[in-house]
Amino acid sequence: MSKLKVGLVGIGRGTSYGHIFANNPKTEVTALCDINQASLEASGKDFKLQDNQLFNNYNQFVNADFDIAVIGSPIPDHVEQVVKALRSNKHVLCEVTAANTIEGCEEIVKAVKNSDRKYMLAENCNYMHFVMQWKDIINQGKLGKILYAEAEYVHEIRERVLDSASNEKKWRAERAPIHYCSHSLGPILYLMDDYITKATCVGKDVNIIPDVGVGAIDYQVALFQTSKGATIKVLRSSVLTLKPPLCHYQLYGTKGYIENGNYGYNSTGRSYYQGEDEEAKEMVCISSDPNAPEVAKLGGHGTSEYYIVSDFINSIENNTKPTIDILRAMDMTVPGIIAHEAAMKGNVWLDVPRLGI
Repeated sequence: MSKLKVGLVGIGRGTSYGHIFANNPKTEVTALCDINQASLEASGKDFKLQDNQLFNNYNQFVNADFDIAVIGSPIPDHVEQVVKALRSNKHVLCEVTAANTIEGCEEIVKAVKNSDRKYMLAENCNYMHFVMQWKDIINQGKLGKILYAEAEYVHEIRERVLDSASNEKKWRAERAPIHYCSHSLGPILYLMDDYITKATCVGKDVNIIPDVGVGAIDYQVALFQTSKGATIKVLRSSVLTLKPPLCHYQLYGTKGYIENGNYGYNSTGRSYYQGEDEEAKEMVCISSDPNAPEVAKLGGHGTSEYYIVSDFINSIENNTKPTIDILRAMDMTVPGIIAHEAAMKGNVWLDVPRLGI
């Protein structure tokens, strides 16, 4: 069987996945696309590509000879690029989040439904090693029915909102903090096997970087109600200070509790299982699979992206549904868009439509 050909969009995030594809015996990188010519040429040499395999123009790129488009561009570009790739008969692996508007989400859903190609959202937090371990624990019934969960992702990226030297606004200046909710909601919804039905949110003050855009909102805290009657709280910020940045999770069930550590991804968390433990016990929560091959670490986020790529390739080869298909992609994207709307309307509760069904 011939190798699947891969085209990468966006030097940085796209090429991060590219190194995993390039080292997979079933795939090869045959095209790159980026608007920065210097970065494009440097990455082209890295992947040993010819000049005719490098593109500044996305329309020319998407019509080139390859099978899989890996979209690692800014979120505002996702809709147009995903739709065009699907219409050009390409499978699509897209960075998070799926889109930044409900209308954009609906466009992607329509394009996926009208295509026989695979679409998968590349939410790497779902593939952290401890999340996969927790899934086994929950499947064993140790937490019972999950009633409440919390997640927070505070990642101080002020320079990616506003360049302090040039005073140039970056695209993230227009991305509300809670819009970027998939790192938080993705693992929680996966662990709970649930989806969001209603949302509310607080947070629209700006103290740290004024007069920039909604991306500089100090923080946003959303409450979500799920189809199974659970409640999820999510804290998001791109400007609050926290070192190191961390995705933190905790879940409460009828029979137990579990959380990862607060001091990095490989720190000590806690768990408690009723009838098994006398009190909460410590547990080390590591993000990377210690038994994975060395090549699994090429993506830049531990071993998560290695397993994303493996799952996506398997779904293409076996014609099966991708793990994070269009429905699950929307489940972890749409709630953040609605939550921000709720905050702007005065912390009201709003219904969250389920797209992709």
